[in-house]
Amino acid sequence: MTPTAEPAQGNRRATYREVLAEPRFRLLFATRTVAITADALRITTFSVLVFSATGSALLSALAFGIGFTPQLFGSLLLGSLADRLPPRALITGGYVLTGAAALLLALVRMPVAASLGVVALVALTTPVFHGASSRLVALSLEGDAYVLGRSLNNIAASGAQLLGLALGGAAVAVLGPRRALAVSAALYLGCALAVRVGLPRPRPGEFGGTPGSRGRGGPVRASLHGAGLLLRGHTVRRLMLAQWLPPACVTGAESLIVAYAGGHRFAPAWYAVLMGCLPVGMLVGDLLVGRLLRPPARERLVVPLIALMGLPLVGFAAEPGVGVSSLLLLLCGFGFAFGLGLQRPFLDALPQDGQGQAFGLLGSGSMTLQGVGPACFGSVAAGIGTGGAIALAGVATALAAGWILTWHPPTSPVPAPTS
Repeated sequence: MTPTAEPAQGNRRATYREVLAEPRFRLLFATRTVAITADALRITTFSVLVFSATGSALLSALAFGIGFTPQLFGSLLLGSLADRLPPRALITGGYVLTGAAALLLALVRMPVAASLGVVALVALTTPVFHGASSRLVALSLEGDAYVLGRSLNNIAASGAQLLGLALGGAAVAVLGPRRALAVSAALYLGCALAVRVGLPRPRPGEFGGTPGSRGRGGPVRASLHGAGLLLRGHTVRRLMLAQWLPPACVTGAESLIVAYAGGHRFAPAWYAVLMGCLPVGMLVGDLLVGRLLRPPARERLVVPLIALMGLPLVGFAAEPGVGVSSLLLLLCGFGFAFGLGLQRPFLDALPQDGQGQAFGLLGSGSMTLQGVGPACFGSVAAGIGTGGAIALAGVATALAAGWILTWHPPTSPVPAPTS
């Protein structure tokens, strides 16, 4: 997509109603929200299933996170398919494959290693389906409408994750883990049917090849070549890092909340409250920043909002109580709205024929680093305590804000799109 040429159009603030009036986005938004709920339900119940079968906390944790890291390899090896194949077939196939895997886990009693392998194999293909969906959203929405579309997706994702986790606990209690997995499979397959029936074929010329992929052989070779081109591009690479690093640090801090609460002997009911503060802050931040601010203001606030993610976490060095901890986590979550100020520059920096792979790489890289963050800061916590490790994660986030500030003068923290 070409950069916005007219300042008046680029500075125009869209509305959520305008975004939801676009039929393709509305369908993709609705099905993705249901699928995120199904993801949270599947991840929770699969972890419970593995723990009930083995009694191993390690294997249960592995079951919870097994779908994250393989996504990076899938993006590198298969990402070009998001630009090569028809989006309706890809998105439908992704939901069918994920639903079939959940149904297989629900119906077939297989060794734990085999069940983990099933989830990992599906995760390899996830960036392809998500990349095709994200590219279709970018083609359906223009200008600030695209940024608000991303904002709506973020808001829905936060709500759907909370609903899925709650639904997971209730479904396991009432139905048992296998039947709960079958419920998640039904949700995925319902999404597949909705996309297959309701999503029109793209207009001619909307989907092309991968950047530089013409004449470069099969999808694996094309994917590696396309990923190399994207990551070698200075603007694209640093915009990806800007969207990867702060959330990875905050996720590392988030992973220590339960241990922090336990170490300070907070009442058990406060664990859930503290864990819910971040997503609530994220939801409010995306809603207010997306709805009330114009595009230039959002882009100017990238650095302050990233700082707002990190600096409240530094307060955990003082070992605060429940009330202050909740407030600090709410403020941290609000800062996640920084991503809205990077959406338009990131889209403008992408080659037209490689957007699908770029979106898949952006998502898979973020998931991978958010898996690395807890391991890193969890290791630090063993030496300096959970409060100190959370504070260190805040310092790392603030340093990321300082790095972005060096790109341009303070009045424009976002780099200009490459031509």
